[in-house]
Amino acid sequence: MVETLQSEGPFTVFAPTNAAFEKLLMDLDITAEQLLAQPVLAKVLTDHVVSGNVLAADLTDGMEAETVNGQEVTFDLSGNPMVNDAMIITTDFEATNGVVHTIDTVLVPSDFELQEVDVN
Repeated sequence: MVETLQSEGPFTVFAPTNAAFEKLLMDLDITAEQLLAQPVLAKVLTDHVVSGNVLAADLTDGMEAETVNGQEVTFDLSGNPMVNDAMIITTDFEATNGVVHTIDTVLVPSDFELQEVDVN
C-alpha cells in the first residue's frame, strides 16, 4: 500500500478510524497482529483508495468509483454520507498527492476470507 500511495497520484483515501479497526478486530475475533499477518491485507487496504482527487463536493448520490484494487464503491448521500457501509465522518484533508476522508468502518471486500496465520 505504501508503494501505491507514494506514486504520483493524486489519490483519494477513505481512511478508517482507529475505532473502526478495533471494531473489525472484535467482529473477526482476532488480534491486531493476526490482522497484520493476513496475506490479503494489502488488497483490503487498497480497497480504500480511489484514483483522482475526489473532494466531498464532487460526490453525488449513487455515484460509483473504482478502487485502485479494482473493486467498486458506491456513495449514498440520502442521509449521513456513506461509502458502501461506512459513514464518512470528516472530509477533505488535503495531502501532498490527494485527499483523505475518514470513515467509521473498515471496507472489507465481500470475498475476504480470514486465514490462519502464524504471528510468531
